[in-house]
Amino acid sequence: MIERIDTATRMSKIVKHNGTAYLCGQVGSGATVAEQTRDCLSRVDALLEKAGSSREKILQAIVWLADMSDFAEMNEVWDAWVPAGHAPARACGEAKLASPGLKVEIIITAACD
Repeated sequence: MIERIDTATRMSKIVKHNGTAYLCGQVGSGATVAEQTRDCLSRVDALLEKAGSSREKILQAIVWLADMSDFAEMNEVWDAWVPAGHAPARACGEAKLASPGLKVEIIITAACD
């Protein structure tokens, strides 16, 4: 069974299938990549909770940065957020994001109840 949560015309915020939750890409508010990453990850936390999951159950993360020169700043926030011993498989690349002011977008796949 496939369960779609917070579904609109274009996308669902969460899709659950066979004990896995797929979250839509999350962006955040703020002037710096650190501020945007913190806000983005707080949104990820809310979606994980809604999906019946948690940071400890993240399987994979895909991080898109508008500029790879922000890699270290984003990683400072990321490293403080990921629970010790529960780092997911992760990729990070540079991409042109949906709006000019966006600096980071994170896509999460996690195990769920």
